[in-house]
This record gives sequence, structure tokens and C-alpha cells, in this order.
Amino acid sequence: MARSGMQLPPSASGSGLQLSRRDLLRVLGVAGAGVAIASCGSDSSGGGGSSTASKEVTVGSNASDAVPKKAYEEVFAGFNKATGLTAKVNTVDHNTFQEQINSYLQGRPDDMFMWFAGYRMQFFAERGLATPVSDVWEKVGANYSDALKAASTGVDGKQYFIPFYYYPWAFFYRKSVFEKNGYQPAKTWDELVALSKQMQKDGLTPIAFADKDGWPAMGTFDYLNMRINGYDFHINLMGGKESWTDPKVTKVFDTWRELLPYHQEGSLGRTWQDAAKTLADKKAGLYLLGMFVGQQFQGAAADDLDFFAFPAIDSTIGTDSVEAPIDGFMLSKKLQNEEGAKKLLEYLAGAEAVNTYLKSDPNNIAANTTADTSGYSALQKKAVDLIGSAKHISQFLDRDTRPDFASTVMIPSLQTFIRNPNDVAGLTKKIEEQKKSIFAG
Repeated sequence: MARSGMQLPPSASGSGLQLSRRDLLRVLGVAGAGVAIASCGSDSSGGGGSSTASKEVTVGSNASDAVPKKAYEEVFAGFNKATGLTAKVNTVDHNTFQEQINSYLQGRPDDMFMWFAGYRMQFFAERGLATPVSDVWEKVGANYSDALKAASTGVDGKQYFIPFYYYPWAFFYRKSVFEKNGYQPAKTWDELVALSKQMQKDGLTPIAFADKDGWPAMGTFDYLNMRINGYDFHINLMGGKESWTDPKVTKVFDTWRELLPYHQEGSLGRTWQDAAKTLADKKAGLYLLGMFVGQQFQGAAADDLDFFAFPAIDSTIGTDSVEAPIDGFMLSKKLQNEEGAKKLLEYLAGAEAVNTYLKSDPNNIAANTTADTSGYSALQKKAVDLIGSAKHISQFLDRDTRPDFASTVMIPSLQTFIRNPNDVAGLTKKIEEQKKSIFAG
């Protein structure tokens, strides 16, 4: 990624799990495996046969960017000091990690790995590639809302995930640029188009855009689909229950095509960090991305960063849905040190760990309800308000659908659209054909 609560991972029956606004406010604390992803484990096949005498716990990390990597180093250092155990972290390029996670988990994985809530957590749990952590939840469950527990639960009723933080997607901008040019946040689609036109006249690239890695464009599709067709249709489309040839989907791409002239050119050769730099350098006026974009803003520039919600397109739907992916940790099935890995999970589920992380990377919201929020920045507090006011929360396209469908179909399809936006009928027909094949498997 209409119901009255926040949608979380679909259940086996497809009925979905819900998080009410009250629950959400409680959540926020205000109410080739061996090649690209090299394992740190031993040759033992594991499968739950842990070495309890070992003091080393291996961790597969996708936190390859400088800011989160440093923040996690401090978190794991805290664990080492507190327990006398050693977390040995194997950090791999974020996109490589995601692309090769399936073979990684079937090969010689680390004891623990960073991953996501939603369909992606359930996918590997259902395939027997993850170890249940319900016993850990019995110890740390008081730190989370019931809704986050639901987000961490597989279709078999067992917990497989420990949430760490999450973040909203929105249109980010620099306050000084808006003040200088007299811009106002767009509340409707027409206002967004008008703002983009004015920015273009003022010599700015209206919307920074990058899709070299394939996933950033998913956020634009998600928001357009939820704003045009509503949350329920979007989640059902992600679940393979709606047709991609439906005129509703065609309208999403047609609407997106209207905005493409205001997107930064050459996006398929640009990383999100490069696009963020154009926003930081005041060459672009807006950037639709997750709040982690703040990692590219330091000092005074960080205080100059602000955002507004993706504007309404259909007034009957409004802006009731927000993308806010949840990141956290899972245990692989082939554990070498189950006892140590679960001790690490317990530590990560405590307030000390996430407080330490957010001091170095204040671009997320703690999932732990006991975390210290007194030091939240104005941007973090605004993010809490944005998520808290939403009726529905999506987990992002590549988390709300099957990972194989997201990677092998949607990434190339959205890049094809960006490259040639004039054959929507042919594009959606091809997506639908591939969807039927994949979801039938």
C-alpha cells in the first residue's frame, strides 16, 4: 500500500487486519545467497539447532546508507555492552539485499535479518523461512499496541516480526523556498498542478524524481490509486483481487501522465539520494518520498525541511490514506544461535535501543510505545499528526503485495510507463497477464 481502521498485513482469508486511530496514537506514543548477501554463520544447517554457548549473533543488515548504518552501529554497540554478547553485523547494499532475500534465506542466512511488516513478512513466514518469535512477544508485548502485534503476526497466528520504527511518505519541501516564492502547500490535485507550473516558471524543477532502483515510483502509484479509487480498491489490487485492466487503474496512469512533465527528467538513471540533493540544493521544489529523505539534510537544512500530505483528487475520498511502512527484525529459520538471537530481539524491542537509534537518525517514528518522544523534532511531531489523522495506512506497494510480483512485474512496468507513458492499455494488459500467472502459483 474503505475501512474505519488502519490496514495492516492481509490475513490468510484476505480480510485484513485493522488499526484504529486510537490504536495508532498509542503506537506512536502520543495516545545467490553466498555471493551478494554473504552470511556470517557457520556451515551448520541450523533449522533451530542453536548453539547456546555462542556469544556471537549474526545480523543481516540492509542499512547501507551512511546515516542509518551509523545509527544501527550505536544500537548494536549498546547491545554488546548490556549483554556481553556480540552482534556481528553483515551490511549489504539495500537494494541488493531486497532483490536477493529469497535465495539468502534459503542458503546460509544470518541469525537475524532486517525486514518489513506487511505481506513481505508473511510471505517468508508462510514458506517456512523464518523462526516464530511468539515467546519473545510474551516478554516484550507490553511495549507495543495490539495493532502492531497484529502487524507482526503470520497467518498461522504466530509472531515473526519485531517492529522498530516507521515513517510517512509525503511531499517534502524547503520552507525557505516556499517563503521566498510565496508558495502554499497543495491541498488538491489542481493546486498541485498549479504549484508545479509556477515552480517551473520560477526556474525550479517542480518535483524531484528518481527511479533507478525501481521502488521510489511505487509511492507515486500508491498515492494516486488511493486518492482516485480509495484504500480498499488499492489493497485488493495489491492482493491480486482486482484487474489491472480495470478503467480505474487506467485512470491512475492517465492522471500520473498529467504530472510527468513536472517530474525531474532522467529519473531512471538517478538514485533517491541524488534527487534529494536537488531538493537540498534548492534546485527542485518538491519531493515525494518517505521521511527518511531527512537523512540527506544536516544542520540548518534539516530545520528547513517540511512536508504536506499528498493532495486530494476525489473529494469523496479526500486524504484519508497515508503510506507509512514499518521496519523491523525477523529471525531466519537456519539459526546458529537461537538463544542469543532472541536476546537481541528483546533488546531491540526495548526503549533504549530505539531511543539510541533515533538520536542519530531522527527521520522515523518509534514503534515502541515506551520510547522517549520528548526530543522529537517539529518534523517528527508533524509526522505523528499526519499518521494519527489518517483512517487508513498502507505499507507501500512492494510490501502490500507478493515480493515476486513487486520485483519482477511492477518495477519494470512502472519504469516502462515513465519511459513511455502513452501505451497504458498495453502496459496494464501485460501486468494483468503476469499477475494471473504469479498469483496462481
